[in-house]
Amino acid sequence: MSRRLTLYALLILLALIGVMVAVLRHLETGIPFLPGQEKSVWLIEARVDFVAEGGPVSASLSLPHKYLPGFELFEEQAASPGYGFSIVAENRARRAEWTKREAQGEQSLYYSAQFVESSKAQAVTPVPAREDHPSYWDEAQEMAAQQLLNRARETSSSPQSLTRELIKLLNNPAADQNTALLHSGQADQAELLMTLLERAGIATRSVMGLYLEDARRRQQLTPMVEVHTGEDWLLFDPLSGVVGVPANLLLWHRGGVSVLDVMGGRGSRVSFSMIRQTVPAQQLALAKNSESIFSQLGVHRLPIEEQSMFKLLLLLPLGAAVVVFMRVLIGLQTAGTFMPVLIALAFLQTSLVPGLISFISVIAIGLVLRSYLSRLNLLLVARIATLIVLVIFLIAGLSILGYQLGYSTGMTITFFPMIIIAWTIERMSILWEEEGPREVLIQGGGSLLVAVMAYLLMQLSLLKHLSFNFPELNLLLLALILAMGQYTGYKLSELRRFRAMDEI
Repeated sequence: MSRRLTLYALLILLALIGVMVAVLRHLETGIPFLPGQEKSVWLIEARVDFVAEGGPVSASLSLPHKYLPGFELFEEQAASPGYGFSIVAENRARRAEWTKREAQGEQSLYYSAQFVESSKAQAVTPVPAREDHPSYWDEAQEMAAQQLLNRARETSSSPQSLTRELIKLLNNPAADQNTALLHSGQADQAELLMTLLERAGIATRSVMGLYLEDARRRQQLTPMVEVHTGEDWLLFDPLSGVVGVPANLLLWHRGGVSVLDVMGGRGSRVSFSMIRQTVPAQQLALAKNSESIFSQLGVHRLPIEEQSMFKLLLLLPLGAAVVVFMRVLIGLQTAGTFMPVLIALAFLQTSLVPGLISFISVIAIGLVLRSYLSRLNLLLVARIATLIVLVIFLIAGLSILGYQLGYSTGMTITFFPMIIIAWTIERMSILWEEEGPREVLIQGGGSLLVAVMAYLLMQLSLLKHLSFNFPELNLLLLALILAMGQYTGYKLSELRRFRAMDEI
């Protein structure tokens, strides 16, 4: 394989790794690719009310799974002063348990949870578990149930179609005597539907759902039925006949166990209140996936001070790409390779206009001082060291003057290291002596132009978001820089210069 093919393979590999890791990070953590995105969070509060009888009290409330169709449990907590609280998981079910040694009178227990929209798979029972739905029917009701099943079978061919036909028949008791007779013996239509389906040999499961509506109070759970079709569970609304999980339905409870159990009290009931909130998607993703491998190895685990530093450092590849593009493809001359990037980073902290004024002022005054030092015939090291001291005084003086004039944004020492500024002044001075002021203006102006272009790109919120949250995308910039480094053709600035040679 030739060297050029090896390089092309390396470029493609770098680009693929960068994109694949970014996509995996997005899928694993949920960090959005675009800044400013928001997600809806449902804050749901369950309130348990009962009257304690003066002795020990134990209350148990069924809780939803962490992963539900369309939702994911983000955070949960309980507020019940004087009560012990714990969340117990048993038989793939979760329950909240409150206990107290002695309680008297009206009691109120609170459980709150935050749910966010999610596409993760729900936690369901993989094998159909038949539930016992006993019926205490007399002979007439048993015959009515059989006739109702026979009618439904005639117009159905599968468990889901049989369920739909039964719901139609049960929803119209006035038109059918068998339906009316069964309703008289069992008022709960969901239980009646499950009993009929169990007699037909179809596995069912009771479900309690909560319809989400912003700012609603004292809501009750809605009974529903899950039917096993032979391959998967399918949700049915026994009243409306709607199939599937509506977008605004949260499946709070599954299975035949009770939703609420209270020992040591009477008149127990549970009600739900809810409110919809909007939070930044990135903040939510970082909070949800704190244990993810991408979060463990990411920049977000660092202290805030170091995060702030890396937020700027991760923009360096973008500035470097701009420098390579302007020098290799455009042919613009700059004072060094990395100096324009440092200037651009400084502009991010000082803003563009104050940064330009500060930089030009320091360099101009430094050149004047350097011309004086050259008359003293100092050695190079001593000359640069002297410039460093003078530059410190210059920056301090400009900062004080700017503050007195009402400009609080001054030079940022972090990205204008003294040695860099001193060396730039020294280089500009030598260039002035050897090539003249014209070359100083060309290279100095080119450096400022490239720095301004890099600044305009690095201040874009999208690029800052991607570089900080998806640092692996810098591999794309690396591939681009390597590709531009192979260019050996005419630069844009040379096309007019060599036009005559092309015409020969």
